[in-house]
Amino acid sequence: MSGTETEAAKPQPPPPRVFMVVVDESEEMRNALRFACRRAQHTQGRVALLYVIEPVEFQHWLGVGRVMEEEARADAERRMQALAAEVYQQTGSMPIVHIREGDRAEELVKLLQEEGSASLLVLATAVASNPGPLVTYLMSNFGRGVRTPVTLVPGQLTEAEIDAVT
Repeated sequence: MSGTETEAAKPQPPPPRVFMVVVDESEEMRNALRFACRRAQHTQGRVALLYVIEPVEFQHWLGVGRVMEEEARADAERRMQALAAEVYQQTGSMPIVHIREGDRAEELVKLLQEEGSASLLVLATAVASNPGPLVTYLMSNFGRGVRTPVTLVPGQLTEAEIDAVT
C-alpha cells in the first residue's frame, strides 16, 4: 500500500461543533455568547456570530437612506470586530462571522438552511416575562427546513452559573 492509500483509509475527524449566536444589543445576548464560548472551548468547537442589519425605514431621500445604510454597516462591522476579539479571548479561536441585511428572524432561518454547519443555535431568553421576539418567532416558525437544535439560556443567569452548566 502506498502512503496515499494509507492516508485515504484513515478516518477523518468530525468537523468542529459550531455554536451560533445571534448578535443584538440586548443584555441577555451576553449570556448566549458566554454559553456558546464555554461550550466551544470545552468541545474544541467554534463560535459563529450572526449580525443582521435591519432595513432602513427612511426612504424620503435616496442619498440620506444610503448614508444611513453605510453607517449601519460600519456599526455592524465594529460591533462584530469587538465581539470577535472577545470570543477569541474566551476560546482561543476566531469566530465565524456573518453579517446580513433584512429581518433578523428570517435571515437567521435562511442562514441555518443555507449553511448547515451550525451544530447548535444558542439564544438567551429575555429577563422580562416574555421570551423576546426572536425566540417567539423561532418557536412558532421553526421546523421549516431547519435541522439545528436550539439551546435557550435564561437571561438572568450569572456568569458563574453559566460556567457551572457548561
